Amino acid sequence: MGTLREIVLVALGGALGSVARYALSLAASALSFSGLWATLAANGLGSLAIGIAFALLKGDAYLLAAVGFCGGFTTFSTFSLQAVELFQSGQKGLALLYIAGSLLLSIGCVVIGFSCAKGFIK
Repeated sequence: MGTLREIVLVALGGALGSVARYALSLAASALSFSGLWATLAANGLGSLAIGIAFALLKGDAYLLAAVGFCGGFTTFSTFSLQAVELFQSGQKGLALLYIAGSLLLSIGCVVIGFSCAKGFIK
């Protein structure tokens, strides 16, 4: 487990990322944009941010920005980075399997969770 300082950095970054995501959703709503556009924007911006952080930051700054902020803003950024790393390392088949599996698993889990919750609410 990380040191207390590392944990606080990730927690602070995560809190800031979560608030930024919420602010983005509020702004999209105020501009009469669908929540899908806010999600798409957060995923794109988070992926861009984690790519920049991965290239430029190390140590505490990386924990705060990439792990914390991007993790709180969107987990899609981490997924995207991992997929790119697989492609860059020459593991194209594994990268495609990871992408397809992640999407199918995530969407499937949403459907399962939603279905279970609806069953309990009746």
